[in-house]
Amino acid sequence: MHQNIILTKKTKTANGTVQLTGSKSECNRALVIEALSDGKVKVENISDAADTVTLAGILGAKVESARSEDMEKVKNAPHSSLLAPDTSLLAPIINIGPAGTAMRFLTAYFAIQDNEVILTGSERMKQRPIGILVDALRQLGANIAYEEQDGFPPLRLKGGFTQLTNQINIKGNISSQYITALLLIAAKLPLGLELHIEGDLTSKPYVDMTLAMLQQAGIQHQWNGNIISIAHQEFAPTVLPVEPDWSAASYWYAIAALADEADLFLPGLTQYSLQGDSVITEIMANFGITSQFKNGGVHLQKEIKPIFRKIFDLKECPDLAQTVIVVCAALGHEASFTGLETLKIKETDRVLALQNELAKIGVKLIEKGQVYKLDCSQKHIPEKVFINTYEDHRMAMAFAPLALIIPEMEIEDAKVVEKSYPAFWRDLEKVGFSVEVKG
Repeated sequence: MHQNIILTKKTKTANGTVQLTGSKSECNRALVIEALSDGKVKVENISDAADTVTLAGILGAKVESARSEDMEKVKNAPHSSLLAPDTSLLAPIINIGPAGTAMRFLTAYFAIQDNEVILTGSERMKQRPIGILVDALRQLGANIAYEEQDGFPPLRLKGGFTQLTNQINIKGNISSQYITALLLIAAKLPLGLELHIEGDLTSKPYVDMTLAMLQQAGIQHQWNGNIISIAHQEFAPTVLPVEPDWSAASYWYAIAALADEADLFLPGLTQYSLQGDSVITEIMANFGITSQFKNGGVHLQKEIKPIFRKIFDLKECPDLAQTVIVVCAALGHEASFTGLETLKIKETDRVLALQNELAKIGVKLIEKGQVYKLDCSQKHIPEKVFINTYEDHRMAMAFAPLALIIPEMEIEDAKVVEKSYPAFWRDLEKVGFSVEVKG
């Protein structure tokens, strides 16, 4: 039984200091780099996001242990429908639940290990495609089989990797996580990797982040045109510090944008970040929010006149889409959005989820080809609204700022935020929101 949240805010102001958890995107990359480095790389400021905790636990555990007493723990894991073990070849079953990044990164990681494992996840994870990555790994020499439906988890990775080629072609417009997964293991491949990216590259800042973090750990690369090359090489002893999460910061920018007055401080965030979602500073300037980097963090205030950009291209920051679209809808700003192609294969179909929930305040998100436009002509502010979250953490957090303009909001499944920002509800209370658990 889900516990819902009743969210209210007596005043339309937002003031205070909020310490954000470490970046999930940075941390997940850093943990795989640490695991591949044979002890040379250490990670600092590990995120407490559920996805990262899951990944850290898997990478930190010896796979062999799951063959005996840990098999019972795996079978009793909280996530849904585990596979029955193959008694003839008792491969450990690793259930990553709803952690999409972990599924992609671990598929590449275990593809080059000697152990045989089965990677599975939640029912939604079994609907999220992974065929492009599996095809690329098979071309490299990995032995991977689908346990249920071709192109989707669960996967059986049989170990015993022997590299067949170092040249791989991969589509760039599906998911940058496929590309990152391959780049993370590239230096460990005996022949290295020459990755040819076909077409436009979606979420390029995430690939830039991956390469920058690899470089911090001593791994050099070349990027010429659409080809990224990484030779076989050793990791260097280093510490990878993880910056606070700019994706989490985006919700505080949304709160500032919907407040009459806002004065918020987010410690630890830097102006020159590896995280593509730091572009939220530029996006939210359209809504009158200034970002000043001082005193070891970012200070945001609502103080300039809104500009209201007409078109937002979110191709390089798709995780900001829900936040920005909801803010525009709440303000009655009929903007258009591009770069949303990957939203339909995330934790839920985020386009459909947005359409359903925005309809509750009379706003339509209209799809025309690859352009989405808000129609706010029928917008209204109800006294009370119920927001469905579709098992998607970003739906809960993107809609929560509406409590500044809607007298009472009920948000489904309070624990859904644990995927990326477990302290979200507590942090809202710190700046004056009333958060009541229901159910």
